[in-house]
Amino acid sequence: MDILSIKIKIGDREYPMKVKPADEERVRKASKSINEKLKSYKDQFGIDDKQDLMAMVAFDCLVEKMTTEENVTEFDVVSDEKISQMENLITKALS
Repeated sequence: MDILSIKIKIGDREYPMKVKPADEERVRKASKSINEKLKSYKDQFGIDDKQDLMAMVAFDCLVEKMTTEENVTEFDVVSDEKISQMENLITKALS
């Protein structure tokens, strides 16, 4: 299995990483997103402390992840209900 050695920059630090080629773009996008959020919080709140900024970004990312998971679960429930309704209509039409 091929593994790439890359460096990503988060804040003012570089981090060496080993990733699968298929994951490289996702990892780089994540790094970019984190840096954008760091800059946004720094500009918006005037916070310079890197630890505080990283904590705020981590919290924000977790809230986004939880919201997405809730939306996916809700979508699954609605989809299952619609499929069940269609199955019932098909069954009635075939009877």
